[in-house]
Amino acid sequence: MASRDPNRPNVLLVLTDDQGYWAMGCAGNPEIRTPNLDRLAETGMRFENCFCVSPVCSPARASLLTGRIPSQHGVHDWIRAGNSTTEPERGGRLVEYLKGQIACTNVLAEQGYVCGLSGKWHLGDSHHAQKGFSFWEVHARGGGPYYNAPMIRQGEVYEEPGYVTDVITDNALRFLHAQEGSDDPFYLSVHYTAPHSPWGREHHPDGIYDEYHGGCAFASVPLLPMHPWQVNSAPYGGDEASRRALLSGYFAAVTAMDLNVGRLLDRLESEGLRENTLVFFTSDNGMNMGHHGIYGKGNGTFPQNMFDTSVKVPMLISRPGALPEGTVERGLYSHYDFLPTLLDYLGMDCPGGEDLPGRSFAPLLRGEGMAGREHVVVYDEYGPVRMIRSRDFKYIHRYPYGPHEFYDLQSDPGEERDLFDSPDHQERIVDMRAELEEWFVRYVDPAVDGVREAVTGKGQLGLAGPAGRGEERFADDWGYLSTGTKRLEVGG
Repeated sequence: MASRDPNRPNVLLVLTDDQGYWAMGCAGNPEIRTPNLDRLAETGMRFENCFCVSPVCSPARASLLTGRIPSQHGVHDWIRAGNSTTEPERGGRLVEYLKGQIACTNVLAEQGYVCGLSGKWHLGDSHHAQKGFSFWEVHARGGGPYYNAPMIRQGEVYEEPGYVTDVITDNALRFLHAQEGSDDPFYLSVHYTAPHSPWGREHHPDGIYDEYHGGCAFASVPLLPMHPWQVNSAPYGGDEASRRALLSGYFAAVTAMDLNVGRLLDRLESEGLRENTLVFFTSDNGMNMGHHGIYGKGNGTFPQNMFDTSVKVPMLISRPGALPEGTVERGLYSHYDFLPTLLDYLGMDCPGGEDLPGRSFAPLLRGEGMAGREHVVVYDEYGPVRMIRSRDFKYIHRYPYGPHEFYDLQSDPGEERDLFDSPDHQERIVDMRAELEEWFVRYVDPAVDGVREAVTGKGQLGLAGPAGRGEERFADDWGYLSTGTKRLEVGG
């Protein structure tokens, strides 16, 4: 079954949806049960400071695949139209948002890897396989109920009655079964919708939900007043009963997902492939579940936020016997480093070269030293909101008028005190703003520059820039952007 050649290892990428870096036992959370993620950390590396490229699902996923920032690939918000013929917007017209762009899976497929995707795609036209994938069992949209989820099989939408986290794993195991008897290496992406909302008791296995609801203090998550920027389309946790219900569902979704990661690892081990499969585990973006008084990620507020709890993601990498085991890497890394790292580790050329913002950290995976990362900074964007973060400081700029923010992470790691107006930090703010602007000028494609797009966090309706041919590209449901009452759950 699949490759046993150590020079052509298999690859398994497990990508979750809205999982905060704090939502793992191995990251220091004593309340959430993640024994299989902890197992990955014990047999590999845990990256303590890994960041998504944009704190909402579709642009973050596009960046992970292509190695490009949103202002290069043109996906700036969660994709609200173009995924499925069943969507109401634009009459169900399909849009391939990454058409013509090279993904890591294109390169792997050209090099003989069999590429499979099970789960959430959410990058447009879910009816048709893209980017070198030959196995394609995907969610029709981007999220929704855990039971009776809209799924795609052989190009058609159907309702899946089973618990969708289990079903995504079942389909992934079918892909692995299909590789039996083949010597070709595989790349398998398993993209769970968990732990994205909804979090109601009816959406998750009773036993897991009830154990958390009845027996967890949730001391690992802060209890704070609601943030004044919280949008009313995000879940509301402003009282103890609402908070307990939301956290019980969120924790249950993580634990149910963790059990399924265990099923994948057990299958690899039973087939003798664990040592020759490079396993990545990460999430598309971070998540606030009461952190800063927010329930949501970057679009849990308006204007969009760039708190670490929104942009920082879990990252575990494991290959027993070939990678360092049980180690914690504390440097700064970004999802835009994933593509160059993966291709470097596999000995493949990286398309795009200097046009890509990321840099390979494959030497770390090989147990070698890594010079030149001592002064790394990371960048994020969400439409007109941009961030630069060093180890000690963070600056957030909102085009064109602000408000802007600055945090001293040395004295305030929780980002509780905005020091943008502090006289003591003006010189540093000017320097960081200049560095941010220079970096984005270097990498932005002017045709899809996010600062020119009216991105509100309410969803993307079509191609950005001139390719959109004058149509409205981003939803502006301003009635949903006031605060104070609970409305529909925020997308992405």
